[in-house]
Amino acid sequence: MTTAQDRSVTRPGRGLGALSPSGRAVEPFAWSLYDFANTIFSFAVVSTAIGLWATDKSRFGEGEGNLVVSIAVAVSVALNAIVSPILGALSDRGGRRLPFLMFFTALCIVPTAFIGPSPAIIGIALFAVANFGYQAALIYYDATLKTVSWPETRGRLSGIGVAVGYCGTIFVGVLLIIFKVPVEGRFLVASVLFALFAVPIFVVVREQGTVGRVSWSDVTGSWSQLRTTIDHARAVPGLGRFLLGRFFYSDAVNTIIVVMTVVTVYAKGLSESTAQMVLLALTVVAVLASFGWGRLVDSWGPKRTLITVLGSWAVGLVLGAISLGVDGPIGIVAFLAAGAILGSGLGGVQVADRVFMVRLSPPEKLGEFFGLYGLVGKGSQVIGQMLYGLILYTLLDTLHVGAYQLAVLTLLVTMLIGYRLIQPVSDHWGEAVEAPPVPIPPERLAPATAPIEPL
Repeated sequence: MTTAQDRSVTRPGRGLGALSPSGRAVEPFAWSLYDFANTIFSFAVVSTAIGLWATDKSRFGEGEGNLVVSIAVAVSVALNAIVSPILGALSDRGGRRLPFLMFFTALCIVPTAFIGPSPAIIGIALFAVANFGYQAALIYYDATLKTVSWPETRGRLSGIGVAVGYCGTIFVGVLLIIFKVPVEGRFLVASVLFALFAVPIFVVVREQGTVGRVSWSDVTGSWSQLRTTIDHARAVPGLGRFLLGRFFYSDAVNTIIVVMTVVTVYAKGLSESTAQMVLLALTVVAVLASFGWGRLVDSWGPKRTLITVLGSWAVGLVLGAISLGVDGPIGIVAFLAAGAILGSGLGGVQVADRVFMVRLSPPEKLGEFFGLYGLVGKGSQVIGQMLYGLILYTLLDTLHVGAYQLAVLTLLVTMLIGYRLIQPVSDHWGEAVEAPPVPIPPERLAPATAPIEPL
């Protein structure tokens, strides 16, 4: 019979359970299902519904709608960026991240349900709150990767999570097409599905540690944590340069996620239904590519994989910008090819990026550094989203498609800066200090159905 001590030395050989220290296949499955859940929100709300909803003539129109969405995204992400390091550090105090994940997941789900029928200003405000909750929840979700995986299997499990997440995109996209859900109704559908598929991670995954009581003095005292976190990060070889590089390449990644449907409909001239089917087809490419990127992370390492992904994105952005100005079948083919490259690379960035961060971070400061990781990604999104929105708002009437092309090419510049910055960073530092995780003894495990302690 294999004991917990034996499992800390000998890994199980096959199956999904082999990826997790618990040996239970249900834990990595439940963890990856949260990717399925939150990607439903990302696709149905962020990538499709909110842009079309806001740019409708009955609300803000094309020019102002793009700017308003950009402002809403920038404000929600900026507020999240301010508190990200503090939230991460607070979770490190007790060692548990799932209660925080539950709170911010609910903060995303509830406002989303009411966006569709709301007046334009109120709907945008609700979207800003929901997007804040969605972004904050990602801090804790990414940090729980360490709980459900071995160091040498994080690339594969991260890849599985991303691929399963894209399956969520396909699922909700097909559902919306089959039932012909109008833009206004997509918000409620997304919120219900997000809630449904998020449940397993809170029921199944088991953590060590306690939540503890978080007092007001803890919260106010944590504002000083940012300077401490930056000092801690500067002491880790390569981490500061990696985070700076991430600031630049995340600009392109996060902005494309928000604007891709509006670009497809307004710049390329495809109908809403056709655009949705095109995006779903490209999502299939991303699903297949995520498994491949995950295996490359485990064999090549996260740095080499990420460098390759960013190089492919540079090609995709150039091709995409050119295709917007080309009419006819050639323009459509070029646009689809660019979309396939960007879709594949989107999965690759998500797979390699968080494994790179885990590998660079000391285990005892994982939550703290993931807060900083979230800060730089969100900070870049604020700048990138506002620049994109302002370019369209000021140049749309005179350049129209040219304004979209210029906005896309600004993303290429930041992508190349990020590419150059991370090239000298080594991804081996964390492996030298990280001991294999020890499975939790059965007597210390809380029942799978134990309620999550409130904040």
